[in-house]
Amino acid sequence: MGRSFSILLLLLLALPAAAQIYKYTDADGNTAYSNQPPDGVPAQAVELPPLNSVEPQAPANPDTSPTPENTNAPRKAYELLELTDIPTEEALRANNGTFTVSVRSQPRLQSPHLFRLLLDGQPYGQPSNVPRLQLVNIDRGEHSLAVQVIDEERLVQQSETVTFTVQRVHLP
Repeated sequence: MGRSFSILLLLLLALPAAAQIYKYTDADGNTAYSNQPPDGVPAQAVELPPLNSVEPQAPANPDTSPTPENTNAPRKAYELLELTDIPTEEALRANNGTFTVSVRSQPRLQSPHLFRLLLDGQPYGQPSNVPRLQLVNIDRGEHSLAVQVIDEERLVQQSETVTFTVQRVHLP
């Protein structure tokens, strides 16, 4: 019975919607299905239910920007996510290139989320659940820094990128 049903299902998928299906018993006594009545064997026409169909949907107009009231965009996990303790108007003085930055988030970091720094567009250091993060031996010059909230390796949210300059004492 299962084999006959499988054959019927395959025939239904392979044939156009308007084709007629015939059921008959073959020479070995097995129930068989065909899209043509067999010669010399009595066959019954099988009435098939109408096929399901889906009307194509028109694409959204790219000129129409969604408004907050009608968008289905996911809500940000954190209303506030930013780096603090980074001077942007003057150089950050770090003679050995080591300094710490703070992360401010609202609400507080939710488990299992972690903070991860992005230094010059690349992940930096180990992810942490502590909102004070240390950078070590950073070269002098201009850098960009952002913080990400991650869930394992999945990005949950990212802060604005901050550009800053590290000033180090240059020893000969």
